[in-house]
Amino acid sequence: MRRLLPFPLLTLALLVMWVLLTGFSPGHVVLGGLVAALVSRTMLSLEPEVTGFRPGLAVLRLAALVVADIVRSNIAVARIVLFRGVEHKSGFLHLPIELRNPYALAILAVIITATPGTLWVEHDARRHIILIHVLDLVDEEEWIQLIKHRYERLLMEIFE
Repeated sequence: MRRLLPFPLLTLALLVMWVLLTGFSPGHVVLGGLVAALVSRTMLSLEPEVTGFRPGLAVLRLAALVVADIVRSNIAVARIVLFRGVEHKSGFLHLPIELRNPYALAILAVIITATPGTLWVEHDARRHIILIHVLDLVDEEEWIQLIKHRYERLLMEIFE
């Protein structure tokens, strides 16, 4: 028999959100609790697949790399935007990937899009190629190796 609240953290988060949006009163707390419990039970029908996530030092290394790259990219993009004399060539890059885990692909999409100067445009699941727009595309092969060795390798270690 399944528990009454299969996702207790989701139920609590929904209840807190309900109370914050509607105001605190005994009636709202009871109604919010019922709605939160019913909504969290509907999550059982979604049957999420196993993520394959393996926590470890690779997660910390990936987080540190992403933070450092975002800071570095912010500085590089600011230089391009603020100083007109800085030469840059933007373009699209076709990146072949080995990642197959959808959660790892989603995290890679977030990393690429959150880093200033790069944007995840398209994922071709049949050919396993990602289309990325790069603001300062000097060497296409260098970008491919950078993403594969810095991010894809760690994501494969974490998820696959």
